Amino acid sequence: MKKRWIIGTRGSKLALKQTEIVVKNLEYFYPDNQFLIKTIKTTGDIIWDTPLHLIGGKGLFVTEIEEKLLNKEIDMAVHSMKDLPTELKEGLAIGAVLKREDSRDVFISFTYDSIKDIKHEARIGTSSLRRKAQILHYNSKIEVVPLRGNVDTRIKKIKTQSLDGIILAYAGVKRMGLEGYIKEILPLDVMIPSSGQGAIGIEIRNKDEVFDLLKPINHENSFYEVSIERKLQSKIGGGCHVPLGINATLSDEILTINVALGNEGGKPLIKEKQMGNKENADELISNVLKKIVSFGHLNSEFA
Repeated sequence: MKKRWIIGTRGSKLALKQTEIVVKNLEYFYPDNQFLIKTIKTTGDIIWDTPLHLIGGKGLFVTEIEEKLLNKEIDMAVHSMKDLPTELKEGLAIGAVLKREDSRDVFISFTYDSIKDIKHEARIGTSSLRRKAQILHYNSKIEVVPLRGNVDTRIKKIKTQSLDGIILAYAGVKRMGLEGYIKEILPLDVMIPSSGQGAIGIEIRNKDEVFDLLKPINHENSFYEVSIERKLQSKIGGGCHVPLGINATLSDEILTINVALGNEGGKPLIKEKQMGNKENADELISNVLKKIVSFGHLNSEFA
């Protein structure tokens, strides 16, 4: 009889696509095992008409799933890493991170070919405080319109809500097969993504046998990058309540960290970039925190 594993996930189209990617990877290494998908409705899936930062933030997409993991109703849980709070529930851990997709944001519009083409007032849809702060810093004339929903739903709302464009994560758009709508991948000097963006993570019970099962599909570079981002985010704090972008990339043992921190109005906006050898990661993180402290956004005890 095949060994059965139950994988928990949200029921959104994107969440299911991402879980199917995980299953496909696992089936490649374990053809004699059976991997079953169990969909779990979360609070974030029920409340669609309110920005996340007003109803509780990142935990809204994971709490119910984590409860079933702790109760051993599922063996592992698949998440978008950007949805996971930096502090996991006691007894849980990140078992693996798949090879990360491009972590950047994209601009989708039926009016403009590029965000730099916006010369006058325009309505741009996003409910992310991070995106709102950075887009207003880039162009203060833009009107930011709250926008939530699945990827395809948000694209449809460009017309139904008379929007001039929207900003989404490249990874989600690609995984849904909707790359044809992308007008521009936003460079980091315009839009720094959120911690964990583009990465699919697998949450497990700490010290569970599933940890060894996941080793072949864990991408060490991606796991490291996301760990750096989450470490920095935990020191800054705020979750969805703070307009915070964090991106870490590792290439040839050189670690690059980009951070943007601001307010909803787009000013002031701190942008900081640190580069150095991987072994000096803690020093790079400390340098970022010192810059934030110097602007009065963080207690000096954290730097």
